[in-house]
Amino acid sequence: MIDKKEIKHPEKKFTYGLFSAGVEIDGWLYVSGQGPLDMKTGVGLVSTIEEETALTLKNLELILKNAGIDRHHVVRCTCYLSDMKYFEGFNNTYGEFFTGIRPARTTVQAGLMKGIKVEIDAIARMPKS
Repeated sequence: MIDKKEIKHPEKKFTYGLFSAGVEIDGWLYVSGQGPLDMKTGVGLVSTIEEETALTLKNLELILKNAGIDRHHVVRCTCYLSDMKYFEGFNNTYGEFFTGIRPARTTVQAGLMKGIKVEIDAIARMPKS
């Protein structure tokens, strides 16, 4: 059997889709796509791209924290925008969150659910114990 551990979003109260918020295995944490959702209801909190990006990154950070790490452990992100016209506002907010050596990143345009403008998944390296 594979030695993997599920990492949950500590505030998530709804069920949507058959996936884990995060999976830790072999010193790596893989975080599923996070968006600007109300974690109690699952409703997309549609707002400006800057506000949606900040909430998305907050949701990502809560999963990282639940795994015992922080944003500085993230080595890779894939970012999805509903329209590339949002890139500048997204990029500025993302750059305020990730400072120093930023994660490797790909940003693409994609069809997103619930009317949201942004979704971000991540890979993080767990510290050696």
